[in-house]
Amino acid sequence: MHVLGLGFTVFTVIFLLELPDKTALAALLLATRHRPLPVFLGAAAAFVIQSAVAVVAGSLLSLLPREPIRIGAGILFLGMAALLIRRNLHRDEADEERAVEQEEARRRRPFMTAFIVVFVAEWGDLTQLATAALQARYQQAVLVFVAATLALWAVSAIAVTLGNRLGAWVPERPLQFAAAGVMVLVAIALITGVLG
Repeated sequence: MHVLGLGFTVFTVIFLLELPDKTALAALLLATRHRPLPVFLGAAAAFVIQSAVAVVAGSLLSLLPREPIRIGAGILFLGMAALLIRRNLHRDEADEERAVEQEEARRRRPFMTAFIVVFVAEWGDLTQLATAALQARYQQAVLVFVAATLALWAVSAIAVTLGNRLGAWVPERPLQFAAAGVMVLVAIALITGVLG
């Protein structure tokens, strides 16, 4: 796969997975109560660390034989799609909002609040697992790291810029189902070798 094509693929997959995610919601909620720049910078810093962790994990996975990794990455994407659909059907948005409010109650500055909320929320998150799977598959650490991080930053920028208006314009549930659909397509493409 060409470098630009791979970068676009990684960016698109991570962007679509993150758009309806709890960390985007957290950034959106924080931006309704704080100045947007510190919230964005805190989230962005957390995403840099989490992307680096995912790429390192994916690099370790890439030491395994290529065919099992390709199929395993496809199966992982199918599992993530199922998890996303299941979580969407049983989600309790009040829990996510409560977690943000508890963090704010500690009276940290917006940068630290955003950093901690995003850093904690991203551990084992779908986008982190997807980044690891993409790195394991393509073994392009710098490209995967940059594209995944830029996608995460783009979603954070959208959430912070739009604040609480995003929820009124774009319903979250259809976005989650669309992201699950994209993951199923990526999984099929990986398993069949189309994204060889």
